[in-house]
Amino acid sequence: MTGNKSFKSRVRARMEKTGESYTAARRHLVGAAEDSAAPDATAPAGPRPEGVSALLPPDASVRERTGRGIEEWFALLDEWGARQRTHTEIARHLTADQGVDGWWAQSVTVAYEQSRGMRAPGQRSDGSFSATASKTVAVSADRLFAAFADSGVRERWLPGAPLRVRTATPARSWCADWSGAGAGRLVAAFTAKGPDKAAVSLEHEKLPDAEAAAAMRTHWRERLQALKHLLEDS
Repeated sequence: MTGNKSFKSRVRARMEKTGESYTAARRHLVGAAEDSAAPDATAPAGPRPEGVSALLPPDASVRERTGRGIEEWFALLDEWGARQRTHTEIARHLTADQGVDGWWAQSVTVAYEQSRGMRAPGQRSDGSFSATASKTVAVSADRLFAAFADSGVRERWLPGAPLRVRTATPARSWCADWSGAGAGRLVAAFTAKGPDKAAVSLEHEKLPDAEAAAAMRTHWRERLQALKHLLEDS
């Protein structure tokens, strides 16, 4: 149960930082692990078995943090019958029964599903896809948030955006429905890194397929770069 408690602590920490509900904060953390499980820069490098998703950190990192290597986890899950289980059941088994931290349990689960043909890269547990992008900008969190919340400023870096704002918490979070290419929903979280430095993490949820996710990932990286230039050059 230690890993499960650790994950809940991370959810609550995010709630305090962003003002999100428990469900929204948990969804973001789970989504981040599924969509961009980046390698831990402090963990030792190591080979990744052939066919294992590049989203999962190197084998040595997985072993250090979970007690088993990638192939060992896959073999254990095969023996447990994970091919016939849902994503939630597999992740719960890893956290509750194997004591794996929530983030790592999600990462191993996603990699297992991909390696066994149960999930395409970038696909969420509900069958939809998502795309993420982030950017650190040399302005305050309030000003970065305003670039999303103020329609006039937003038009300068995201012209003609087909969106409808759902919720907005100053300097913390912003959510909108997107009716353009791929449709779906936008969720942005803002983090202050100093009086004149802040970061935004944007996720485009509910995309229909991997092709749409790839296209929107490129789109949002370009738009956030345009946002950075706009705010830092003005």
